Amino acid sequence: MVKLNYRKGVMIMAQAMINFRMDEELKKSMEETCKDLGLSMTTAFTIFAKKMTREKRIPFDVSVDPFYSESNMAYLKKVVEDIESGKAVLAEHELIED
Repeated sequence: MVKLNYRKGVMIMAQAMINFRMDEELKKSMEETCKDLGLSMTTAFTIFAKKMTREKRIPFDVSVDPFYSESNMAYLKKVVEDIESGKAVLAEHELIED
């Protein structure tokens, strides 16, 4: 059952407060992005919640960036060590575009 409130003759659905923790820098970045889009963070999260509820899924792909995989981080660390020790030779090449 949906609880309805009326304010100044306008029907308003009951609202609930949601609190959660977020990294401070992420919050600042999100606030700036929302401001650039002309949105509040509340509006942005409400859009997310409505879309998720309507589609019954997270409304974007969630995946792990393979760049940050353990094996790639180990490879990059080895490359840096080789460069710093003089074992690696840096070669110039043309820009590779996908």
